Amino acid sequence: MNRTILLVGTAMGMLAIILGAFAAHGLEKLVDAEAIDTFETGVKYQMYHALFLLFLGIWSGLPVKPKKIVFSLILLGVVLFSFSIYLLALNSLTSFDFKIIGFLTPIGGVLMIMGWIYLGYHILTQKALN
Repeated sequence: MNRTILLVGTAMGMLAIILGAFAAHGLEKLVDAEAIDTFETGVKYQMYHALFLLFLGIWSGLPVKPKKIVFSLILLGVVLFSFSIYLLALNSLTSFDFKIIGFLTPIGGVLMIMGWIYLGYHILTQKALN
């Protein structure tokens, strides 16, 4: 499980760097500054949570079952939150109106918050941390 978490965290981090570079160097002529800022918000949260997953993957102080739940909440949250933001920021570049998926952004945010809460709960209720 730890290897999977570490690989996903690494892939998310790498993708965040690629998307951040794309936002900084490729989007400026395609979309307005507000859309770039929006896109960069998705990149930031993706990178924060990539680092979080790297921490989760190396930390032995959490049993496997809660670790899987935290991992699942964070991963699904990032996918829904960040990737919906990417599509919304690029909305003006396509004829498809990505605003119809805008409801996914707050759902992703709630899932990420739930991952943090679940981790905090297990830290508080564990008798001993490794």
